[in-house]
Amino acid sequence: MRGRFGALRRWYARRRPFVRRTLVALVVGAVLLTGGTLASVRWIRDAADGHIYSEAAVPEAPVALVLGTKVDADGTPSPFLTARLEIARRLFVGGKVRAILVSGDNMNADYNEPAAMQDWLVDRGVPARKVVLDHAGFDTYDSCTRAERIFGVRRATVVTQSFHLPRAVALCRRLGIDASGVGDETARRYAQTWRVSSSRENGACLKAAVDLLSGRDPAHLGRRETGVDDALRAA
Repeated sequence: MRGRFGALRRWYARRRPFVRRTLVALVVGAVLLTGGTLASVRWIRDAADGHIYSEAAVPEAPVALVLGTKVDADGTPSPFLTARLEIARRLFVGGKVRAILVSGDNMNADYNEPAAMQDWLVDRGVPARKVVLDHAGFDTYDSCTRAERIFGVRRATVVTQSFHLPRAVALCRRLGIDASGVGDETARRYAQTWRVSSSRENGACLKAAVDLLSGRDPAHLGRRETGVDDALRAA
């Protein structure tokens, strides 16, 4: 035992400069990460401030942008997604929006968030011609970027859960959309999922800031699509 301890001391003596540099780098990295996260969260909140409304008070906009989330294996929207869709449906019925852009993940043939969202809305009375599908909304940044660059959205009401809404509104506004937002609170009854999702927002805010600073393109761009224009013109 004594021999092993002596060998460890000799190893540390030889490696001391490297160990110290590594520890310093880790501490500096942690400080920068924490500082960057806090700054990103503050920026998101400031950018969204004044643009988040209750459903009754939100200004009219041409389009509701509904951000996708989990769809069950049988194609049924999860409770979180259902809550978002119900808000969009009510906004449409109440004349607050004239078309609904559903943006979500359709990475493969076996998983299709936008189609499930469209089916849910149409089954509940929203005309199919008024629902536009974005199959490449793989994350919030991609959905906002594509809404502006591919679908030509200039003004929209963003619909998602309330913990996600400041980031979504801030991204859309920074990417060229005059965005307001309405957040769902009903899914809060799924307490564990709500807590986990809410806790991820700090890291997601940092990613959002990095995405904006890098100016990255979304995973898929493609040509300009007229789906939103057509939906707005449709009777």
